[in-house]
Amino acid sequence: MFENRVALITGSSSGIGAGVAAAFAREGARVAINYPNAAQLD
Repeated sequence: MFENRVALITGSSSGIGAGVAAAFAREGARVAINYPNAAQLD
């Protein structure tokens, strides 16, 4: 559904933002994430 689309997800290091980023990626989107602190990423 989202092939050849780019999604910019802000606040994506945890919570809803992380879930949304993962869902878009599963659906085939290229995902660009933005997060306040790199130490929060897993």
